[in-house]
Amino acid sequence: MLTKVSTTKAPAAIGPYSQGIIANGMLFASGQIPIVPETGEITEGDITEQAKQVMLNVGEILKEAGTTYENVVKTTCFLADMADFAAFNSVYEAYFTGKPARSCVAVKQLPKNVLCEVEVIAVL
Repeated sequence: MLTKVSTTKAPAAIGPYSQGIIANGMLFASGQIPIVPETGEITEGDITEQAKQVMLNVGEILKEAGTTYENVVKTTCFLADMADFAAFNSVYEAYFTGKPARSCVAVKQLPKNVLCEVEVIAVL
């Protein structure tokens, strides 16, 4: 059985998908971009500021599902520019202290022209 995860403390889905799905004791969270949930606006600033908002959004979905950053087993990170890799990592490592498995790639363009997006898989 699949359970949808939805919270107003993270940005609403901007397409035909859920913020997250729980299946077999695992959370599969959709990619989060740096949208401020209260305003619907993109976080202004550089990769550091945008990455912080992404991590906060991810954290709210984890919390709604009943889990934490420490239970994340896999992340997939998308960067608009690989030159931002080191700055992104400095934010990322403050949240994902358990060092989950990870993929990090640069892509041509992200939704709303943001600088980063992160999706996670976590155990409950």
